[in-house]
Amino acid sequence: MKADRYQVWLTALTALVLLLGALSLLAGKIWFSPGDAWRALVSGAPDLGGVIVRELRAPRAVLAILVGGALGLSGAALQGLLRNPLAEPGLLGISTGASLGAVISLYYGLSAAIPLALPIAGLLGAAITALLVVALARSGGTIALILAGAAVSSFGGALVALALNLAPSPWAATEIMVWLMGSLADRSWSHVMLAAPFVVAGAALLFASGRALDALSLGEATAESLGVRMARTRLVVVAGAALAVGAVTAVSGAIGFVGLIAGHLVRPLAGFSPSRTLPAAALVGAALVLAADIGVRLLPLGPEMKLGVVTALFGAPFFFLLILRARKALP
Repeated sequence: MKADRYQVWLTALTALVLLLGALSLLAGKIWFSPGDAWRALVSGAPDLGGVIVRELRAPRAVLAILVGGALGLSGAALQGLLRNPLAEPGLLGISTGASLGAVISLYYGLSAAIPLALPIAGLLGAAITALLVVALARSGGTIALILAGAAVSSFGGALVALALNLAPSPWAATEIMVWLMGSLADRSWSHVMLAAPFVVAGAALLFASGRALDALSLGEATAESLGVRMARTRLVVVAGAALAVGAVTAVSGAIGFVGLIAGHLVRPLAGFSPSRTLPAAALVGAALVLAADIGVRLLPLGPEMKLGVVTALFGAPFFFLLILRARKALP
């Protein structure tokens, strides 16, 4: 019965993501009816409607699904690995590494000279950060992994701040700040094609770790007695999160709180099973980013609000709710 209810929730979440994805094609300063959006999507006509739907809104909707799915999935996997409800991709410095790589490309003007230099630099930053964290935490267990991630994240954040402080011009500093706030505006199919393979590869690694995370929920000693190789599991989860989160951060900038919130929202629905939490968290993450991206387009604020700002504004109060729930649970 519980399994049937879980499948119903997965189906409902999938339908929600598809509905929000369709709405993302319709919504904006110029609204389209479903029929007009469909014709613009499939006709290939080089008119204004076709360009808006096919070249602007469609890749933006796909990227929103990739970004939210990668962040939600990675956050849930890291929470299961570290057995820490506050774990999320930023805890291991992956997001910071991707941001640092992108900032370096902006600082030295590579992004202006080469169109895809910024996301490629972000991917390299995430990969180097993940390798550094794994190397520092080698054979040190979960605590060493958390400490290594915190150290690398702090150092990366300091380097980002240094780049802002030493920016060669106000324009460069502004460009760095705007990118760090996160956005899906002006993204193209090139960004989708760059990020998608890494997200798929990372998601495959994270889903493959589901059974090990289930065993780990009983404790490391019990998991090892059941045949789980802890060192391999840590490497697989960190590598999967680095691939997925590094890719989406490289193309969208820093989008906070989604990786933290998604796992918490779906864990009761999944019966607190890490393997069941993973797909549900990916769907909730995709829905959250799609909804937030639609919201930033509809807010009547003149310049479009950055996506990372919106997720932070709604994500921070989530901490207050967690605190209130924890206080109510106390005797």
